[in-house]
Amino acid sequence: MVANLFLLIAAGAMFSAGVYLILDRAMTKMMLGLLLMGNGANLLILQAGGPAGAPPIIGRGFGEEADPLVQAMILTAIVISMAMTAFILTLAYRQYRYRTADLIEDDVEDTAIAARPTTASAQPDHDASDDPETGKMTGQGDVFGPVSFEAPVKEAEKNG
Repeated sequence: MVANLFLLIAAGAMFSAGVYLILDRAMTKMMLGLLLMGNGANLLILQAGGPAGAPPIIGRGFGEEADPLVQAMILTAIVISMAMTAFILTLAYRQYRYRTADLIEDDVEDTAIAARPTTASAQPDHDASDDPETGKMTGQGDVFGPVSFEAPVKEAEKNG
């Protein structure tokens, strides 16, 4: 099989431009990058299908036949790309209606979580047997056994 060099270069250019656009902070550029990468994938699938003009039926063509599986895959990829294009246009319209600023800023909560100290007392899942003053681990181990569950119930029964 002989591949068309121009189509391979075009697919590579579309992938590289798509990756460049996805890495930008503007939402519309990210969406266009996804579309470019989808079209680049379609070109690569087209190249895998065999020579141009060859039918997918054995004995009908002169020389090498095209692969019918690849033709079915690219048809499916085109349909998926069209659906993705419609979805991306819907997202772009919705973004324009609710928020005209196109840039995506850093999330303040993510920054606050990343800046938290790493001590156990600052973590949401620190152990109950840790020292409440310092947050350091104690030798008691986990107090999440049956005793910790049954003691409040027995106390409530005595008082109740």
